[in-house]
Amino acid sequence: MSIGKGQSNLAVAKSAGIIGTATFFSRLLGLFRDIVIARLFGVYIYAQAFVIAFKVPNLFRDFVGEGAANAAIVPVFSEYRLKNTKEEFWELANVMLNILLVVLTAITLLGIIFSPFIIRLIAPGFLVIFEKFSLTVRLNRIIFPYILLIGLAAYSTALLNSLKHFVVPAFAPCLLNISIIVFALFFGEGIKGLSLGILVGGALQLAVQIPVLYKKGLRLKFPKTLNHPGAKAIRRLMMPRLLSSCIYQLNNFVDSAFGSLSWIVGEGGVAVLYFSYRLIQFPLGIFSNAISQAILPTFSQQAIVDDKEELRSTLSFGLRAVFFVMLPSAVFFMVLASPLVKAFFSGGRFDAYSVGLTSQALFFYSIGLTAYGANKVLQSCFFSLKDTITPAKISALNLGLNIILNSILIFPLKIAGIALASSISGITAFLVLFLLAKRKIGDFGQGEIISSFLRILASSVIMGVVCCFSMQLSTNKFLNVAIVLITGFISYIIFCFVFRVREIHQIWNWVIKRGQ
Repeated sequence: MSIGKGQSNLAVAKSAGIIGTATFFSRLLGLFRDIVIARLFGVYIYAQAFVIAFKVPNLFRDFVGEGAANAAIVPVFSEYRLKNTKEEFWELANVMLNILLVVLTAITLLGIIFSPFIIRLIAPGFLVIFEKFSLTVRLNRIIFPYILLIGLAAYSTALLNSLKHFVVPAFAPCLLNISIIVFALFFGEGIKGLSLGILVGGALQLAVQIPVLYKKGLRLKFPKTLNHPGAKAIRRLMMPRLLSSCIYQLNNFVDSAFGSLSWIVGEGGVAVLYFSYRLIQFPLGIFSNAISQAILPTFSQQAIVDDKEELRSTLSFGLRAVFFVMLPSAVFFMVLASPLVKAFFSGGRFDAYSVGLTSQALFFYSIGLTAYGANKVLQSCFFSLKDTITPAKISALNLGLNIILNSILIFPLKIAGIALASSISGITAFLVLFLLAKRKIGDFGQGEIISSFLRILASSVIMGVVCCFSMQLSTNKFLNVAIVLITGFISYIIFCFVFRVREIHQIWNWVIKRGQ
């Protein structure tokens, strides 16, 4: 049975609201975590070791956890839930759990053994300073078991999302940030607090979801065979998605490799890229990740019943929703790059040098912010149609372009060139995916989407001008950011009405109805 257009979009919006609210608290805690790390370590040796050592577990988390799960596990589990009995659904869940246990354990052991080789590969600049290299290897080995914990936690999230349960999985990442903050503050400068915080946080993320899974019906069993037809379907979908995730993470590794070349970009390049990218991850995590995560089960259901009209409507809604939030966020970050970095990170070991480089990287990363968010929605659409090859190909294009641009822009722009290369390659990937989506599913209202984009862009640019003027109203760095944020938000809403942005009228009508 087809779901009404407004009803399906409302369901996505409600789910995204739950995820977005939880992600807001998680990102807020994550921002506080990064403030603690920045002020304890600046952009110097301990911060750089943490950034590089933590990249590798995050790589495999995306491989076998969050990224692959959303692309392959959710669509297959959603289909099993609709077409099979509960017993068959939970049988598949157990098979996949046992497969993941074996794979994640093997990856963890290999990672601990080959840590020196991994660090040489992703941070070649660290080899120049033996203390930095050895510290990073040691930290990487300590936190590698996090892969096992977070991989299982991510699988639990995917399983619960396929059952359209979003609350507990959405709030679980908060526990990781709380754990790192507590242990970092307790132990102070050094790797002990960071490593313990990561491991305990990973364990908590998994533990908090186990009671919910048990209540839903999961019982841990050792199946007679792992050769399940559902598992085969997931593997078929997962392999191209793993390739796509691999390419995406290789982009991050390419940036880290270039950022580690301190004789070109300056000391602390990898930490500078980390702190600046973490700031733009705030709106991405709160909204665009929430939309893409909430929209995937709806996409999957529409694809299963072959309701292309509804799928096109949902895609249009998702992209316009991302533009409505990401475009003003991008302008806001570009205008406030330096004041934001000063307000959040400045203090302790995070000195004027750290502020200057991080502000530059934040400005150029912000150029691609809207494209990063829109790409996630477009990829979710392809994944729901069980097409994981196309996003993988576009990710490969993205990687090649990023390497070329990094090699060119790093010399004139230094650390800012790395951030700009990421933005240009991200925008290119979005444009190609956008055109391919039309070929895949037909007209999904591109004219309406472009018109909405231009109206939102005009409102965002004028908001940026207002922000520039309001920056002069206070010399206090915290009050200054608050004033600019408030005036920017108000001016953006006003000019959305002036330029007749459809989304603001929809939100306004919804608020009026709720108030009646």
